[in-house]
Amino acid sequence: MKLTVTESMFIDRFQSMRPDNFSYEGLSALFDYLEECDDCCDEEMELDVIAICCDFCEYEDLEELQQNYQDIEDMDDLRDHTTVIEFGIGRFIIQNY
Repeated sequence: MKLTVTESMFIDRFQSMRPDNFSYEGLSALFDYLEECDDCCDEEMELDVIAICCDFCEYEDLEELQQNYQDIEDMDDLRDHTTVIEFGIGRFIIQNY
């Protein structure tokens, strides 16, 4: 049995289980990204909040990211290393590496 997860359900699940991992806007952008991956891969993804929180991280700006990844010089450098989901003004989510 499968349940199709809507954006609202996705955000609600994260906010109930891990409310401090992502902003509302970040969750919306992450949902869009994961849904696009789901469509491209012809394979349905299982919603695993904990695994997604381990795989992705949200940052307010490049300076915040550089506290964890000192080797990253700029956004182009970051895009060369991992998936970057940009949203809002200067905010982004990366796939941890």
